Amino acid sequence: MELQIIQNKIYEIRGQKVMLDFDLAELYEVETRVLNQAVKRNLDVFPIDFMFRLSKTEWEIILSQILISEPENIDNISDANLKSQTVMSRWGGNRKLPFAFSEHGVAMLANILKSKKARKTSIAIVRAFIALKQFV
Repeated sequence: MELQIIQNKIYEIRGQKVMLDFDLAELYEVETRVLNQAVKRNLDVFPIDFMFRLSKTEWEIILSQILISEPENIDNISDANLKSQTVMSRWGGNRKLPFAFSEHGVAMLANILKSKKARKTSIAIVRAFIALKQFV
């Protein structure tokens, strides 16, 4: 897995580097819904410094960053990963805001997803976080 691809999915929110649930689901090759269900079944291993839900304002800021940095996504905003995270749906009703996972939260995901792919992906993601720290 290419380090740069992972690093492009790391954002700074509330003073810490995090990754969003839909990006992690894509990297782990599972649906966002499946990842979040696994997390909800194991909330005891995700304290607030490992994982938190974005506020509406934080999500709007991140969404604008995604669209600015990847303009080709503007046409794909109805993509399943992003559409499922949108606060208000076109069809009415609320959608849930994304979860943000710190480096430690990402490490815990491999434990709850329990697949070889999850373990390998978590190693690559942790290396991306380490590389960012070394760069700073």
